[in-house]
Amino acid sequence: MKRLTLILLLSLGILFAQAKEKDTHRWKKALRIHERALTIDTHCDTPMEMIKAGFDIGDEHHSPYIRVDLPRMKAGGLDAMFFAVWVGQKPRTDENYITAYQLAHQMLDSIHSAVIKHQPTASLALTADQATTIESAGKRAIYIGLENGFPLARNLERVEEFYKRGVRYITLSHSFHNDLCDSSSDLAEPEHNGVSDFGRMVIHEMNRLGMMVDVSHISDQAFFDVMNMSQAPVIASHSSVRALCQHDRNMSDEMIKKLAKNDGVIQICLLDDYIKEPDTTTRRYAVQSRLMHIYRTEYNQMNEAEKSAFNQEWQDMKKNYPKELPTVSDLVDHIDHVVNLVGVDYVGIGSDFDGGGGLADCADVSEFPNITYELLKRGYSERDIKKIWGGNLLRVFREVEKTAGTLAGN
Repeated sequence: MKRLTLILLLSLGILFAQAKEKDTHRWKKALRIHERALTIDTHCDTPMEMIKAGFDIGDEHHSPYIRVDLPRMKAGGLDAMFFAVWVGQKPRTDENYITAYQLAHQMLDSIHSAVIKHQPTASLALTADQATTIESAGKRAIYIGLENGFPLARNLERVEEFYKRGVRYITLSHSFHNDLCDSSSDLAEPEHNGVSDFGRMVIHEMNRLGMMVDVSHISDQAFFDVMNMSQAPVIASHSSVRALCQHDRNMSDEMIKKLAKNDGVIQICLLDDYIKEPDTTTRRYAVQSRLMHIYRTEYNQMNEAEKSAFNQEWQDMKKNYPKELPTVSDLVDHIDHVVNLVGVDYVGIGSDFDGGGGLADCADVSEFPNITYELLKRGYSERDIKKIWGGNLLRVFREVEKTAGTLAGN
């Protein structure tokens, strides 16, 4: 079904507009490979928009305001997407735990409702093999991840509760330390020096259930703790390479080697600051650095009016000081680095669309064939491209499911 869609789009000239500066023969070959590949993006934050009144994932929206919707997933030949239920970190009070838990379920409700509403074009996916089944039916497969373990609120039973609602990975932390582990981005001193005792129990419970452990956002020490604790391979759902871009959210070569040794996968993120180091001489960099410092040190203590003012200032910054974004070529440099370091079996794509992701020539899901074109241009085979676009992630997913079955039998 995807093959017919992309051929039709090409004949109509919709995708041809992306090929103005491309070799026509290679572009057509890239489209054919993209049609045959089972394509998976492991991270978007679109559920933050889905809980807003009037938003419909079935409508076609426009970048940069919204980067993911069902029509553009179809146009870009994206077969499966992990919708992230993102809940930001707040002080660990009973009230904030309740609020976070309710917000997570509100986002889950919005995803389930959207899938029911758009049954002809999308289906909820719960297993690795369902990606193929749903794609064969001409639909988009919608998976769910929970970004940040904060809504668990030190309640181990909630891991299974979220699993039963369709969550198939948990990103252990976000930008601040939580009850599970330390974050890579928190300016405070480490709280657990890695993974906490509760985090260890969560990881084991995820292994038992068949949920993928996501190490994006967590500290380096927490990462190595996870490698020693998890009985199944793990994923980094949206991270890039630190050797090419010095950012605390990216993974060092040592981490990537360890991930590969444990048969995991790093899903390269399309967020500009994770792909290419910013120009530190610009006004944009100065304003963004100031706001990021405020976010990391003061945001959690702000009242709602102060947060609203901060968020508006952030939007004003983006409007008044637009960035010169990295390109797909810069993105594929990260893929090349992983391949040269550990091989093609340990890398994939996790866009972080609607959470900051977006490149100059890949602004939304409709432009994903541009990545396939660049991979083909650099000499990647169709077999390798299929691994990068979903095969590697599904290998990990199936191993996680297999591990769960083994643990259940013991």
